[in-house]
Amino acid sequence: MQFTQLGRSGLSVSRLCLGTMNFGPLTNETDSHKIMDSAHGYGINFFDTANVYGLRSAGVSGLGEGVGHTESIVGRWFAQGGGRRERTVLATKVYGAMGEWPNEGRLSALNIRRALDASLTRLQTDYIDLYQFHHVDRATPWDEIWQAIDVAVTAGKILYVGSSNFAGWHIAQAQAAAAQRGTFGLVSEQPIYNLLTREIELEVLPAAQHYGVGLLPWSPLQSGLLGGVLRKEREGRRRLEGRAAQSLEARRPQIEAYEDFAAELGHEPGDVALAWLLHQPAVTAPIVGPRIQQQLDDAVRALDVHLDEKALARLDEIFPGYRTAPEHFAW
Repeated sequence: MQFTQLGRSGLSVSRLCLGTMNFGPLTNETDSHKIMDSAHGYGINFFDTANVYGLRSAGVSGLGEGVGHTESIVGRWFAQGGGRRERTVLATKVYGAMGEWPNEGRLSALNIRRALDASLTRLQTDYIDLYQFHHVDRATPWDEIWQAIDVAVTAGKILYVGSSNFAGWHIAQAQAAAAQRGTFGLVSEQPIYNLLTREIELEVLPAAQHYGVGLLPWSPLQSGLLGGVLRKEREGRRRLEGRAAQSLEARRPQIEAYEDFAAELGHEPGDVALAWLLHQPAVTAPIVGPRIQQQLDDAVRALDVHLDEKALARLDEIFPGYRTAPEHFAW
């Protein structure tokens, strides 16, 4: 396994992060535990979850029991001992509504306190390595947010803080407010980022580089569109429906060219997509969210894929990206 530091922090994390969103809704607890054991076997020490994970999506047949269920699955895995918690850099998130009453969501000081304690209970641990704001809260001032975090850090319940789904100026706001308080601020941002979805290159990625914030891209395969979907379709192994099918048809020529190029390189399409992210500036670790063991095994192969400048340029031709704002749209 390859390791790097999380943003400007001294925290060492694996170049792949294990996402747990499928644990509960689509993957039963026994298999979830086996996947986490296997991740440690591969040397993956970085696990990501969220307090709202565990609810079965509408229209999806699965095992979900409700918000918090995924954290509970991870917590029962930690409770087995054997160094599981000690070897894991644990990341979870706060923001999403955990109930219907006021103050059961967002980033008020009250919800941060309650949500953090509830996550610690479900996860069966006394601290979170990386506590992430799942979304920006435009209704709560940063002074309040950082004061609540300072209390939790002082109590030893949080070590580092990150964000998710922030715009570049939200990162700047957060860091400026933290600097005024003399605190460390954000060390990571978790955005959607992949060959098909590259908007963060306009402002989020430059902000992350400037402030020393490590990027943890979610949906690195764009819901499977970058994982060899056309070949699987031809072989009858996968059939997309609804919005995913519409996205495929809209981007079919690009994806055909991409899968052909991956074949030229001698790699699986999904491996190339993950490897491309690992070559991007400020990216600490893509988040891979396996539903089954094979998907984790496949993801690890990407660590051995090297893309030279010519290959990276070809991928930019197939999936054009963005220059840093304002040069992308102005002089």
